[in-house]
This record gives sequence, structure tokens and C-alpha cells, in this order.
Amino acid sequence: MSDDNGKKVEQVTPYGSQAAAKTEQVRQMFDAIAPAYDFMNRAMTLGIDIWWRRLAVKRLKRLHPTRILDVATGTGDFAIQLHDSLQPEHITGIDLSQGMLDEACRKIKEKGLEQCITFEQGDCMALEIADATFDAVTVAFGVRNFEHLQQGYREMARVLKPGGMLCVLELSTPTNRFIRWFYDLYTLHIIPWIGSMKSGDKSAYRYLPQSIAAVPQGDDMLQLMRNAGLHDATFKRLTLGTCTIYTAIK
Repeated sequence: MSDDNGKKVEQVTPYGSQAAAKTEQVRQMFDAIAPAYDFMNRAMTLGIDIWWRRLAVKRLKRLHPTRILDVATGTGDFAIQLHDSLQPEHITGIDLSQGMLDEACRKIKEKGLEQCITFEQGDCMALEIADATFDAVTVAFGVRNFEHLQQGYREMARVLKPGGMLCVLELSTPTNRFIRWFYDLYTLHIIPWIGSMKSGDKSAYRYLPQSIAAVPQGDDMLQLMRNAGLHDATFKRLTLGTCTIYTAIK
């Protein structure tokens, strides 16, 4: 399969305008919703996202990673969970949005983890990181926001050490028709309404289900990992297919 595998989701943007590239629109969106992001995450997933992250962390345990890169780290929840469960020497989190990183920095300061976790503003399309730096690279609910999905995978593979693992946690659409009806009702109508009330940005929460529907899923996502030079790519669907864990080895 060609690098065109991710083109559909790359064309879905938060504000629909072609005046700004997707990367810039995503940055603006997350800056706008950063104060409400954690609340909306819990509300949208009914708190199950915490369990999803826990399952993803378990995939990494056997590797005993000492250095981890968390891409699209957001408000730092996954980075903190990785630290608490795996106790690596250091975790680096990067994100486009300074607003989200401000929330993340506040959390690690409250927990006294400034020496264990550092956050940097950066673009995963062009990581300012040397080759083969990390034992593991993680992304939770972020790859559908990449402007160029295959390029993002190649960059993440580049900074992985040989034998290191890429672990991607991403929202997905249920395949069961009956479940899909309720899922669409919730994501297309209820979430945008709650999002507009809480964050004031209805467009951001319309973008969410659109980007989930457009992102490559299952074997299509695994092919992007293989195209980036990774092997032993696998996936596991969670919670009636509403979330999927993808892993691959360099």
C-alpha cells in the first residue's frame, strides 16, 4: 500500500478552511480548548480513556524502556501514567500546542516530576531529535491530527532505537452496525453540543468524529507502520471498537 493511505484524514481540518495548513489549525484548536480538554476527555469517553492508556502501558512493560518520547503529549496524562507505571529514567513529551503544554507543566510541577518528565513544543513532522534516541515512542489520540501521517510515522521510527517499540493509541469507529448507530448519535451530536458549552469551540468537537472516521484503521494503520520501516505490527480493538492499540518494533 502506498503513502496515500493517510490522505483522507490529512484533508480533515478543525476549521475547514484551506487558508491555514492543518498543523496550524490543530495548534490553534488545542490552544483554544486546553483549559477544558481534560474535562472533555473524561466526558467523551466516560472515563474509559484512563483504562485504555493503562492497557497501552502494559504493552511496553516487557521492554523496560529507560527513555520514552510521548508525541502529541497534550496535557501530559499519558506521560505521567508512563512514568508512574514504568519508572523510566526520563520521558520527553512534545506537542504543537503551548496551551496544552502549559497544562502539562502545571501537572508535573504539582507532582514534583520536573526532573523525570520534560515537555517541549515541537512538530512530529520534523523532530529535532537525533536518530535512535528512544527505547519507546508513544502517541495517545494524536496521529489523526498529523498533517502528513506517513511522514510522522517515519520520524517516530527514525528516533527509535533498534528493538524499540512504537505504541499508538487511537480512537476508532465500531464496525457493528447497531453499535455504530449509537456511536454516531453520541459523537456527531452530543459531544459537539457538550464541547461548545464547556470550551466555546464547537468546531473542535465537530472535527473529532470527522477525524476519527477518516483516520486509517486496523490493517491500514499497520501498513503505515510497515512503510516506515517497522515490523511485527499488531493491533487490538478495545471497548466495542471505539479505540485501538497499535504496536510495532524497529
